[in-house]
Amino acid sequence: MQKQQSPTYLKAITIRDPSDIHSIKEDIKKNMILILRVTPLAQKDVEQLRKVVEELYLIAKNSGADIARLGEERIIVAPPHVKIWKPRYDLK
Repeated sequence: MQKQQSPTYLKAITIRDPSDIHSIKEDIKKNMILILRVTPLAQKDVEQLRKVVEELYLIAKNSGADIARLGEERIIVAPPHVKIWKPRYDLK
């Protein structure tokens, strides 16, 4: 008989303010797959957005999570057991 695995949850979040990082960090610790919409923060303050994205990258890397952009408006964060396929661009 196969052991029952706990499910991996996918959660969509809109980042409106840098303070949203705290709850996102908790969700990363819970090994959730996160789709983060950054448009509202980008429209409000591009510099704040840059800092939030840098912090997200650090949090993800420190927890073994994978992180990538999904187009212009979204970022995806995946737990350590899920890898994001990223195309390699030919620089010729």
